[in-house]
Amino acid sequence: MILRGTAHKYGKNVDTDVIIPGRYCNLIDPVELGKHALEDLDVNFIKKVKPGDLIVADTNFGCGSSREVAAVALKGAGVSGVVAKSFARIFYRNCINTGLPIFECPEGVDGISDGDKITVDADSGVVTNETSGKQYKSTQLPPFMQELIEMGGLLRYVERRLSDKPQVA
Repeated sequence: MILRGTAHKYGKNVDTDVIIPGRYCNLIDPVELGKHALEDLDVNFIKKVKPGDLIVADTNFGCGSSREVAAVALKGAGVSGVVAKSFARIFYRNCINTGLPIFECPEGVDGISDGDKITVDADSGVVTNETSGKQYKSTQLPPFMQELIEMGGLLRYVERRLSDKPQVA
């Protein structure tokens, strides 16, 4: 899987309350959630993000509450993945469960500026800053987790696994 887009760069400790404010957690439509993604951190985010763009962030991205809708909101806004120095553990798992690709790449974060064009090759774990021409190696997820993400998350994965099994009468 290849991800290409513009980098939207943020700092340390971006918490789930800022990714999607609690006042919107009653929404269930991903696109509606996405309309409010990061609005308390960057009021212009939703105006400038384009489908396929990526979030680039410093350490501990997704800290705070365990709201799964944070990952859903980013996907609903059109974000194709997140590159960060590190992720909060619960957010990390929520991304996998919802099918949002994530990449831990400290050197890449330091080498990418807001607005740079970037490409991420999920299969090889290579993050390329197309603006500067530099490449960085990210930590790769195990093949099983990559498969979960490619299928769109845990629910889609389980649905497919169940449909592949013979039904017992």
